[in-house]
Amino acid sequence: MKKLIVALLSFFIVAQAAAQYTPSKKSTGPGTLFFYWGYNRSIYTPSTIRFIGPGYDFRLQGVQATDRPSRNFSEYIDPKMFTVPQFDVRIGYNFKRNWAISFGYEHMKYVMQHGPTYLLSGTINPGIDPVTGWSGTYSGDSVTTEETTFHYENTNGLNYINFQLTNVFKVYQTEKGRFALTTMMGVGGGPILSFNDFTFAGQKNVATVSISGLGVSGHLGLRAEFFRHIFVAANVSGGFIDQIRVKTRPNDYDSHAKQMFLFGERDIVVGALFYLKSKDKCNSCPNW
Repeated sequence: MKKLIVALLSFFIVAQAAAQYTPSKKSTGPGTLFFYWGYNRSIYTPSTIRFIGPGYDFRLQGVQATDRPSRNFSEYIDPKMFTVPQFDVRIGYNFKRNWAISFGYEHMKYVMQHGPTYLLSGTINPGIDPVTGWSGTYSGDSVTTEETTFHYENTNGLNYINFQLTNVFKVYQTEKGRFALTTMMGVGGGPILSFNDFTFAGQKNVATVSISGLGVSGHLGLRAEFFRHIFVAANVSGGFIDQIRVKTRPNDYDSHAKQMFLFGERDIVVGALFYLKSKDKCNSCPNW
């Protein structure tokens, strides 16, 4: 991921050097390229998770989960660790006035919570799980969990890789264009790349990788632009994730989990604007 980010930054430097200067550069106009990086927080609705593997097929209802933001400030500024926190990175292009398409990587984290009572349904063969003592057939039995004996999370990433179609509209700009406010509103969708940690039946596996499902979302943001080239933006988004097959054991294809839930996300990002072309070459043209 770090190599990809460095490559994107290098591309933008070259693109800006090659861009044609025009006095009427517009961040909402066609030919505008943008890039941003920032950090997010996320929330999730309770869900039912189905766990399938050799000797077991059961569901936990009402599972609650939270994100896990980094508490160590150095992780946000250390070049070796800046991809550890929950981050968002995106590249986009205005293909026509007020409309942009973009590609983004949203690194969220999903952590099962322990303490609440969950409902257990399904079958676990005798002898499969001597640690928790779950054995037999269950029909909505109340259970509590402990992280040391049963745990499910995606902290190396519940990664939402998506394309967005966005309407960008300038609501304010100073006379000389040194400051502007732009709204962003649109929809997106794409696959979920999961790095799953799973503890069950005395076995713990970490960062089991899979393309686990799909997500769809809507987003809304406000961008504060400075000197036409740099910006700070605050974004909120919400959507639906359907994880069809989350691989839970790295060496066992049949071991997997399934779930569906709603999510909400907010982020703060910093970015840059580049003007690759402009159809408007006049100084007096309006900026709206």
